[in-house]
This record gives sequence, structure tokens and C-alpha cells, in this order.
Amino acid sequence: MAAGTTGMTTRSSRRGPILALTILIAVLVIATTSAQSPRTQRIVSLVPSLTETLFAIGAGSSVVGVGSFDTFPPEVKQLPRVGALLDPDVERILSLKPNLVITYGSQTSLEAQLARANIRTYSYRHGGIAEVFESIKGVGRASGHAADADVLVSRLTSQLNALRARVKGRPRPKALLVVDRQPGSLREIYASGGIGFLHDMLEAAGGDNVFADVKKESVQPTTETLLTRAPQVILEVRAEGLIQPAAVAAERNVWAALAGVPAVRDGRIHFLSGSHLVVPGPRLIQGAEEFARALHPELFVASGGARAQ
Repeated sequence: MAAGTTGMTTRSSRRGPILALTILIAVLVIATTSAQSPRTQRIVSLVPSLTETLFAIGAGSSVVGVGSFDTFPPEVKQLPRVGALLDPDVERILSLKPNLVITYGSQTSLEAQLARANIRTYSYRHGGIAEVFESIKGVGRASGHAADADVLVSRLTSQLNALRARVKGRPRPKALLVVDRQPGSLREIYASGGIGFLHDMLEAAGGDNVFADVKKESVQPTTETLLTRAPQVILEVRAEGLIQPAAVAAERNVWAALAGVPAVRDGRIHFLSGSHLVVPGPRLIQGAEEFARALHPELFVASGGARAQ
């Protein structure tokens, strides 16, 4: 009887430490998982591209405030506005009680104020398509939707590769991508330089950026420079509402002053409008396809032709 009791006691004494160790391991696993994938419930986004991303990865229901210039998806129109890059409304942001605020990389003062209030921030800066994909993954991790973000990036990468394959082997026209200029004139022209998401979209669409050698996101060329660079296609892109359809013909005629430019001589001047063309978010592949339609219309005849004006 004593021997049996001793055996039971020994087994019980062994189970105690094993049970405690099992519980400790379980707690550590849960803590590690939570640290890697925080489920943020209240998010304020001051970056339109990452606002779109949040909705695209399933975190839209957690967004409680957006920037002044957010327009997509339509659900953001019902959300409180909290300012933008130059005028963030700190009081308004704090009133929404967020536990994550998405900021521009230059908003260091705002980030410092939020840090003092123990509010996490995710800082964003513009870059090329590779950086866009990394920002999608980054905001996925920050919002607790890492797996959804990985799926989205995988899908966008496949779509981008499919577009590149579609234009592969076609002649690559020298293209000028204009993002702004003074209406009714060829003054104050701003065009895509050789770095950034717009340049990457143009290259993926089968065009050669005439300013690919200028390692800036934008350049401000003179008309003399444009004559020298001799683009074969001119793409003018604007966000929705910044150029009206009725004004397109008149704005196209402005380029007649540079009749020596091949794109002007051949009538290959296209106006494209839409936020997906200028916002480096999940819809940038859609924008790159529109560039391809203008650069290589023969490839899209079966699907309705180019959508450029």
C-alpha cells in the first residue's frame, strides 16, 4: 500500500511541472501571435492609397477617420475627415480614439504628438511599385491583416506580370507622362521622372519614359527640352474632376505649338482621368493597363479599345 501511494505521489509530482510548462508555452505562443498580428479596431488614415488598401484587405470596418482627399472606396465618403498632409486636425484625430494612425513620412510632428498619447503610427512614403507592395504588406501587419495583405500583393504581382507579358516584344514608344501643367498653355509642365510608381507603371505598360535618366519622381521640362527628347506618345493624367471632358479638345490643341514633336505630329496625345492613375494603391495595375491601352491600342481592340480621350 505504501509503495503504491509513493508511485502515485511521484507521478503527481511530475505532472505538476509538466502542466505548468505546457501552460507557459501556450501563453507565450498566444502573446507572440498577438504581437505579430495585432487586431486594431480603430484606425485613422491620412494616406489615400493606404485607406484603399485597408478596405482591400478587409480592414475597412476598422477605419474611423480619413484624410481630406480620400475618395475611394465609396464607403469613405461617410467617414469623418481629419485633415491631410499639411493640415492634420490633431484634436479631431484624438476625438476618434484610434489605436493606429497612418501618416505620411513627413508628418513627424503629428507622429510625435500621437506617440505622447500612446497611439501607434504607421509611416508611409511614396516610392516605386515595389515600395507600394511593401507598404500594403506593412499596413497589413500593422492592422492585423497580414495574411490578407500577402494575398493581395500576390494577386497584384500576377496581374502586373500578365500585363508585362502582354506588351512584351512590342515596339516600346518613347513616352512623356504629364501629371500637371498650366491650363491652356505649355507652361509649368510637370512630368514623371525616372523613379516612382508612375514611372514604373509606364514601363510596365510597354513605354519608355523619355525622362527615365532623370532620377527624380517629377521633372519640370522646358519646351526646348521636349523638342529634344521627342516623345512619340504623350499621356496626360489627372485625378477625377481636374479636367472636364469638354476641355480635352482645347487642351490637346495646346500641344500644336510643338508641331516638331512626333507625338504631336502623329496625333498621339491622350488624356486619362481617374484617381486610380495617380494613387499608388491596389488599383495601380488598373492604371497601368490604361497606359498600355494608349501606348498599344492594337492589343486591346477585342476588349473595347483604349479608354484614353
